[in-house]
Amino acid sequence: MKSDYTAIVKQAGEWWIGWVEEVPGVNCQEPTREALMESLRVTLREALEINRQEALGAAGADFHEELLAI
Repeated sequence: MKSDYTAIVKQAGEWWIGWVEEVPGVNCQEPTREALMESLRVTLREALEINRQEALGAAGADFHEELLAI
């Protein structure tokens, strides 16, 4: 599984906002950059697990997992 992702972060007023470039829907807002980075990590882990469970559920039985490199 990929372990490096790109966080796009910026300060907007008193808040830090960020997105994970490679995974749509993973975005957060926090009062500090450090809190933002941790929230992005947690949210990314949760999103990847949800996506995995949905994919496994859709596949049903008798499937194979293959590594896909780009």
